[in-house]
Amino acid sequence: MELQTCALSEAIKTDKPSPRLFDPDALHTRGGRRNTCFTQPVNQALSIVVITADLVVDDPDNVHALEQAERSRSLRIGLLESGFNLVASLPADVFLTERLAQLQPDLIVVDAESEARDALEHVVMATRDARRPIVMFTNDHDSDTARAAVAAGVSAYIVAGLQPQRIRPIVDVAMARFQQDQRLRQELADTRSELKELNLAVQDRKCIDSAKTLLMQRQGLTEAQAYAKLRKTAMDKNLKLAEVAQRILDLADLIG
Repeated sequence: MELQTCALSEAIKTDKPSPRLFDPDALHTRGGRRNTCFTQPVNQALSIVVITADLVVDDPDNVHALEQAERSRSLRIGLLESGFNLVASLPADVFLTERLAQLQPDLIVVDAESEARDALEHVVMATRDARRPIVMFTNDHDSDTARAAVAAGVSAYIVAGLQPQRIRPIVDVAMARFQQDQRLRQELADTRSELKELNLAVQDRKCIDSAKTLLMQRQGLTEAQAYAKLRKTAMDKNLKLAEVAQRILDLADLIG
């Protein structure tokens, strides 16, 4: 089975610039770009979106831009040689959230060079509601940026470590760390939910006990009779026992 990635371009018909679908042949043409769609086999390889600057360099005398383009090209070649499925290359802009939602990658690789903080802000915003593992390759040695990246959910922050042989182990560790983080988040959410339910159960029990005590005092009932009356009222009115108890207490407060 083959997936025509050009269909994705047709599916994203907006006034915004379309995502740069990955063309491996273009990597070997310095500063070049192909606009034709390519055929990519469907397999179980990890799908990756790369967030980076454009490979095209308009000014051949711009050494910094040429180095950045070559760095980005090397990263993509390394990902391909490691067996990953490169879905697209996207800029870190305001449309990133929508594009990631359309592409649904397994992992995001950010090639931020020396502007890690700006790229990080866009990626964090884009993945806020749909968390994904993020690997950031950068030359930004600022420790504050690194701490901010980790706090924001970046699974691996790699400074000056763009060697092809390191890419797969870095991605593997990032995936494992992200999955572990997701498990911890889920366990924390489950624990909070259980505590909330436990607190509600304790509050309901206190409310029911107070309502029983009130019925026993006002109507001379035994504890069993008061409970039976609460239960029957709840069944007759199709309410929870705690709801009936709370209504009785509210009424008692009202009439004094």
